[in-house]
Amino acid sequence: MEDGAVFEAGERYKAARERVIDPMCSAMMGRKRWVLETMLIGLACAVDLIGVSGDVGTATSYGPPYLPTKCPGYTQDQLPGNGHFVAAGSGIWDNGAACGRRYLLRCLSGLRRPCKDGSIVVEVVDFCRHSPCPSTLVLSTRAFDAVSKIPNTKINVEYAQI
Repeated sequence: MEDGAVFEAGERYKAARERVIDPMCSAMMGRKRWVLETMLIGLACAVDLIGVSGDVGTATSYGPPYLPTKCPGYTQDQLPGNGHFVAAGSGIWDNGAACGRRYLLRCLSGLRRPCKDGSIVVEVVDFCRHSPCPSTLVLSTRAFDAVSKIPNTKINVEYAQI
């Protein structure tokens, strides 16, 4: 776990302890309290691990023209204003059911250390235009620039539907 995640889990544990454990344990002594605290710490860690996990795949970029799209209803005015949108590869496309889905996405790795810190939210607006698709997700130029320092490369990403 990263330092930030450990700190955050510790803060959640303290808050839970003040709200739940201390009142419950005021009448308990010794071993019972220790068992309860140990179980709560385990639960907090399990929830933290589940909360940050996502699928791992690859991402490439594509540039304009972005229209027309395979998703119905998208016009220039309806594309996400920040430019953070994607074309889905066949594994995510789901016969068009992916249209409009939003994903929290972050760069994990790639050649020459391309990743920028942080995550972005992207929206599926299209199906990958190449067959076979070169990646799991094909990011708009703006979305790709937000997560990678190196343009026109293939990166490994973590993504989770939100």
